[in-house]
Amino acid sequence: MQTAAEGVDWPAVSPRIRELFRRGAEVALDPRADWIEELHRASLGTERMRPVAEDPVLAAATRRANLANLLHWAAANVQHPGRRVPANTGGEVLDAARDLVRRGLDQSGLDAYRTAQGVAWRRWMEICFELTGDPAELRELLDVSALSITTFIDDTVAALSERMAAERAELTRGAHAERRATVTLLLEGAPIGRARAEAQLGYGLTGPHTAAVVWTGSGSAAPGQLEAAAEAVMRAAGATRRLTVVASAAALWVWLPVGTAPRAAELAGPLAAHPDVRVAVGRPGRDVDGFRRSHLDAATAQRMLARLTSPQQVARYEDVQLVALLTTEPTQLEEFLAGTLGRLATADPDTREAVLTYVRELGNASRTAERLYTHRNTVLRRLARADELLPRPLAENVLGVAAALEVLRWRGAAD
Repeated sequence: MQTAAEGVDWPAVSPRIRELFRRGAEVALDPRADWIEELHRASLGTERMRPVAEDPVLAAATRRANLANLLHWAAANVQHPGRRVPANTGGEVLDAARDLVRRGLDQSGLDAYRTAQGVAWRRWMEICFELTGDPAELRELLDVSALSITTFIDDTVAALSERMAAERAELTRGAHAERRATVTLLLEGAPIGRARAEAQLGYGLTGPHTAAVVWTGSGSAAPGQLEAAAEAVMRAAGATRRLTVVASAAALWVWLPVGTAPRAAELAGPLAAHPDVRVAVGRPGRDVDGFRRSHLDAATAQRMLARLTSPQQVARYEDVQLVALLTTEPTQLEEFLAGTLGRLATADPDTREAVLTYVRELGNASRTAERLYTHRNTVLRRLARADELLPRPLAENVLGVAAALEVLRWRGAAD
């Protein structure tokens, strides 16, 4: 496959510009955190990328690919400054491409590379202007840089497109492809006969369903970990069989023919052996509508865990529905937490847990003490301390404080 830059002679680069290129690439090889965050925001922020941005697994894979491309280009220019950089077909970008193909989003997903290119170019120009103020040097450096970055992205996209075409051809054959296509039609509400869908899935659509999403955000789960986690979900739910769809290299979609969602405590033990794996469970439903809705519930809980960088391994939609709603707008969430909790937001965990448990026990201090395995007087002291830290007394804003503390319970330390 020929790229736009093939057939064009690569310009000769003077020793001085090669040296500037090398020094700049060394800076780019250790990018600032705000640069990386801007790169990710831009690459996932377009309308065409919304399906990718809304899926935690695909979004994480795109972020890894973005960073891999940046470091690949920078490392190549440290070693051979100013030369044409070979296409990046490393593991991160290939995994991201394969996942996009599995979801039918491959062409949209490639938009991320073009958008990220614009951000990288602006940041590279900043580096260049810090390296030299000589107009002639800047002109040559920027000319070669523009060609280098554009050609690298063109070559990488071309190489990935070729690999994706082969992957797409492979995925259109066999039972896995048929099952994935059928599930997609059901989730989209497309008209498909029940009997036909059941035959293609090998799974009955009449009766109860509980859906789960099993995934790893870092993409580092060893082979078999996702399957082991899916098996643990099935056993915890009391099911004897499951429908499993490979959504990506780092995610499984699971349906169980049961009307009760497994509890988080029942999954804690089996999942402890797989600390990088996360499980989101939807509400049980019935028939085709329940099949669809339970999965959408699980996907909502999955996005909430990813959005909050939550340390929790398991989230059931029925347990996190309020938190999921409250956390859809990060800016408004921070305002809500600060205005509702004040200094209690950073208080010791025992005080916060006492308040949340007290609310759950409907204001009964004795039952709160029993739940926390502590003395009633200790609970009362912690509640009094909370009132000192809250902007308004707990009694005047019970629901708001409880909701805010529930968000903090699910939110990861990184936030």
